[in-house]
Amino acid sequence: MRAMMLALGMLFTWAAQADDYGRQAVERLSEYLKIDTINPPGNESRGVDFLAGLLDEAGIAYQTGESAPGRGNLWAKLPGGGKPGLVLLHHIDVVPANEKFWSFDPLSGEVKDGFVYGRGAIDTKGLGMTHLQAFIALKASGAKLNRDVWFIATADEEAGGMFGAGWLIEAHRDIFDGVGYVLNEGGAGRMFGEQAANLVEVTQKVPLWLRMTAYGRPGHGSSPQVETAVTRLVRAAHRIAQTQFSPRVVPAVKAMFEGTAPFRSAEERARMADVENAVKDREFMLALQMQEPATHALLRNTCSITRLEGSSKINVVPAEVFAELDCRLLPDQDPNAFLDELRLIINDDNVEISRLMGFTPAVSRTDTEVFRALAAVTEEAYGAQTVPTVSAGFTDSHFFRDMGITSYGFSPFIFSPEEMRGIHGNDERVSVRNVEQGTAVMIDLLRRIAVSD
Repeated sequence: MRAMMLALGMLFTWAAQADDYGRQAVERLSEYLKIDTINPPGNESRGVDFLAGLLDEAGIAYQTGESAPGRGNLWAKLPGGGKPGLVLLHHIDVVPANEKFWSFDPLSGEVKDGFVYGRGAIDTKGLGMTHLQAFIALKASGAKLNRDVWFIATADEEAGGMFGAGWLIEAHRDIFDGVGYVLNEGGAGRMFGEQAANLVEVTQKVPLWLRMTAYGRPGHGSSPQVETAVTRLVRAAHRIAQTQFSPRVVPAVKAMFEGTAPFRSAEERARMADVENAVKDREFMLALQMQEPATHALLRNTCSITRLEGSSKINVVPAEVFAELDCRLLPDQDPNAFLDELRLIINDDNVEISRLMGFTPAVSRTDTEVFRALAAVTEEAYGAQTVPTVSAGFTDSHFFRDMGITSYGFSPFIFSPEEMRGIHGNDERVSVRNVEQGTAVMIDLLRRIAVSD
C-alpha cells in the first residue's frame, strides 16, 4: 500500500510540474529562436552556449565540442540502469529565411496571438526545447532511472549533418555504447479534419545529391554558337524536369497509406487503402502531387533542380557550367541503376553526373516498448492514433540506424495544416498550446520509459 501511495504521489507531482515546465518552455524557446544559427554558416556554438546555460542552471553536467570553428555540439547524460539507453536528439542549425517574404522578423522569437514566431520554431528548436525541459524535469524529479537518458543537440543537419551527428559518431562514438533508441525529428502529429494522428517516422527516402556538369567551347556572347555548355545544360535539365519516374509502392509506404486511410474523406479513403492500384491512375497521381506533394513523393523517385551556375560575366560563353539536383530515392532503389537511368534521359556525352552526397536506407522496428509508449502518450494526450510513416525528406536518424540503433521521428505536437506550411517556408511558427502540451507529453513519455517501477 505504501509503495502504491508513493507512486501515486510521484505521478501527481509529475503532472503538476509539467504545467510549469511547459510555460517555461515557451519563454525559453522565444530566446532560443533569437539566436542566429542559420546554416550556412551555422554558428551553432551560439546555440550551444544558450543550452549550456540552462543545463548549468539545472545542475546537469554536459560536454561540448566543435567539429569546426563555430560548429558546436552538446551532449548530456542522466545515468540510469541497464536497459538500452535513450537519446533525445535535435539540431541547432536552421535554414535561411528571406525577411522580404515574412510578416515578421524571422529571428524575432516573438510570442503573439497564441504563437511563438521564428525560423526554427518547428524545425527543430521547438522540438529541442520540449526535449530539454523534459530532460531537466526528469533530473529534478530525483526518480531512479532504468536506463541512461541523453540530451544531444547537434550542428549541420540542414546541410547533411557531417559537422554534427556524423562528426559526433566519429569523434565520440563511445557516447552511443549501450544506446538502443533515438527520438528525433521527422514525425508529425497532424489534424485530419477533427481527428488527430500521430505519424511516427520509421524510415525515409534516400537522398542522392548530384552535380550535373556540362562542357563546351568558350567564346564571346556577341557571337552565338550552335551549341554551348549552357545550351547542353539547359537541355539536360529540361529533360530531367519533364521526367516523371514510374510510380512504385514499397511496403513501408503501403502500410502508411493504409494506416492513414481512415482519417481521409470518404472519396479519398478507398484510394488510400488500395494505393497499389490507385498509382496506376494518372489523374489520382496528378491531384495528389498538386494537393500533397510530400505524400506524392513517397510513391516514386524524384529529382528537383535546385542550383544553377553559369558564366561569371554576361558577355562570356563559359566552357563549363553546372546544375545541382536534389534526388530522393525510394528505400529499395539501387543508386547506381538510378544514375544509369539519368544518363539515358540526358543522352549527352558532354554532360557528366557526379555524386555530392548519398545515404543508405534503413527501417526501424515498431514492435518495441518505446514505440508502444509513443502511441500511449499521444493517445492519452490527444486521442491520436499512431501510424508508422515514411519521410520524403531525410534527417540525422540515418546515422544511427546504420549503427543498429532504433530511431523514431516523433513530434509531441499536433499541427494544423497551416502550421506545417512554415517548415522551410515563410512565417514559421508553433502554437503556445503545442509547446506547453508537447512539453507535458515529453515529460510523460520519459516517466513511462525511463523511470524504474
